[in-house]
Formats: sequence, structure tokens, C-alpha cells
Amino acid sequence: MEEFWAVRDVSFEVSRGEVIGIVGRNGAGKSTLLKILSRIVEPTEGSAILRGRVASLLEVGTGFHPELSGRENIYMNGSILGMKKREIDARFDEIVAFAEIEKFLDTPVKRYSSGMYVRLAFAVAAHLEPEILIVDEVLSVGDAEFQKRCLGKMKQISEGGGRTVLFVSHNMAAVRALCSKGILLKGGQVHLSGTADAVVDAYLLPDRTADSTTAHFGRPSGARIWMTETAILANGVPATSFPMGATISLSVRFATETPTRHPRFGWVLQSAGGERLLNSNNRYQESPAFDEPALTGTISCDLGIVPLMPGRYVLSFWLGDIAGDHHVELEALTFEITERDLWGLGQLPPPTSFLWWPTTYRWHEAPRYPPACRLS
Repeated sequence: MEEFWAVRDVSFEVSRGEVIGIVGRNGAGKSTLLKILSRIVEPTEGSAILRGRVASLLEVGTGFHPELSGRENIYMNGSILGMKKREIDARFDEIVAFAEIEKFLDTPVKRYSSGMYVRLAFAVAAHLEPEILIVDEVLSVGDAEFQKRCLGKMKQISEGGGRTVLFVSHNMAAVRALCSKGILLKGGQVHLSGTADAVVDAYLLPDRTADSTTAHFGRPSGARIWMTETAILANGVPATSFPMGATISLSVRFATETPTRHPRFGWVLQSAGGERLLNSNNRYQESPAFDEPALTGTISCDLGIVPLMPGRYVLSFWLGDIAGDHHVELEALTFEITERDLWGLGQLPPPTSFLWWPTTYRWHEAPRYPPACRLS
């Protein structure tokens, strides 16, 4: 049997009060590293030394007993963290208010939605005063407003309480805003350790020599339909760099274990800083179907002339069927938009935004109105 190391030769130190962002592509070893730090998994070699009480939020369902109510799980988690009942009582109302589960407080958590589950889990982990808070990508389950509150709470407990936060996320804008330092994992090893900005740049903007017009994928575990290849084309030609005003299209090749007529494909376009700029998918708009069910095929998405300013951009993709999503590839392709004199006037548009727009200006003579008159 071939030996596989999920994480190996990883070494770093985190000081009290620091917020560290851990980033890397799927399979880089992020979740395994957090499980080791949370004492869920024992390392095969080496050791992880943590000084302080640790609270972890790794997966939906971790740390709660499904048969117990939300109220009972709050007290159980507090006890696991070594807190006395009166300490939990003092924070109980704040936890419930943050999680917004007042009506379901005495309902078994197995009946909670994934969003309710995560809201309560984060509220417990953040309010029961651990010295070290470990948070995985699980926050992406919550809605945008809750994610914003979570990020604000993590910032508050690190700056105001002097507590340490280890944060794994694919939201690079959140990593830049929240974290003071970052660690980039590749193949289970530390590829770069430094400022959050430097790590995010290295993650989103690999060396130009590593750029490719296509990305190739294997079948994810359990996926019924999956991507084998994605590509970006400018004016019909695969490219990683093209000028402003180019006509862009995306292409994905797929395979499925059951013939389908209705594959579902979507994408998200981000800036180099992680801001989400554009997205589209054929689940919520009119989309053609294959004449006959197919086991393999290609889906194309024509974006037309995309009004992007010069800079570097990142594309993420997902694929599924009518039942749901099966394959997600984050930050799968990067490309560059270069400057161009769009209107042939010897002028380049100033880089004051991410987008330009094909607007038209017109002039009108000032309207002539009759002299004012007084009615009697």
C-alpha cells in the first residue's frame, strides 16, 4: 500500500493574541492540521504543544450530542472546557442571543438546520472564553450577516481578550481583514509563512510559469457527476492573459456515473484580493439539455465582453445536477487582464475600480422655457 502523509514536517509558533490564517487548496492538509491541534488526531511523529484552553469549530456536528437540546449542549460544552456552572450561567443569555435560537433552545440539536447548528456552535466556542479558538471553513454554512458577526467576534476576542485564533478559510478577503499572519500549505507542508497579505497573494497569484489555460481534476469521493477539465478562452482561444474588451468564455468537461441530460455548472469570479465580483450558473436561468442522456460532455458559458479593469483575477467552479452540487473547485484558474486603448483615443482608463462599463455620453442644449408669468 502506498504511504500518504496528510501533513509532514510542519513547524510554526503562534503567540498569544495572534490571529493566524491557514490557507491552501483542497487536500493541502489544513483540516488535518487543525484536528491535530484540537487533539482529535494524534500526530504520527512530532508533537503539538498548546498552552491554554482550546475550543474548536471544525465540522457541522462536532462537539454536540444530537439527542441533547441546545441548552444542554451549551452546558456540556462549557463543562468540557473546564468551566463551572456559574461561569456558564453568566454567559448563557449572550450565547443564546448571538446564536438566535431562542425558540428552539429546548429542541434536540439533531432537529436543527445546518445554519442553526453552526450559529450555536460558534456562539458557544466564542463566548465560553477559550484561550485558543480554532475555526475551520465551517462558517461558510452560515448566511452573510452571521459570517460578518463571527468575523467581528473573532477580531474582538483576539484584540480585546488577548486570545489566539487559528482560522482556516477560502474567503481571502476575510483572511486579509482578520489575520495578522498567515500560513500557506501545499502538499501537507508549509510553503510560506508570513504576513496575511503575502500569504494570500502567494495563494491566489501563483508564479506566471505555473499559469495554465486549463485545469484538470479527478473524481471527488462520492460524486455522481464531476469535472475533468475546465478552461478559459479569450476570443475563442485558450489564454491566461488577454486585453480589456476581449470576448471571454468558459468551458468545462464532465463525466458522470449515470447518464444525464441536465448537468448544472456554475462559476464565481474573484479579484486577486478575494473580493467576489461576478457569478453565474445554469440552475437559475434557461439552459439547454442534451438531446440524449450522456455519460460525458462539455458545457460552455459565454460571458461576452467582460468589463474588467487590468489586473489579476481568479475563477472558482462547481458542477452538479438537478439534485444538488457534487464537485467544487475553488480558485481553480487565474488569469490576467492587460491594458488597452478601448476607444482608440490614445487614452487608458484610470485604475480606480475593478470594472469599466461601455457607457455612452450625449449632450443636449439647455431647454428653453417660456417666461414666468403670474396668475391672478
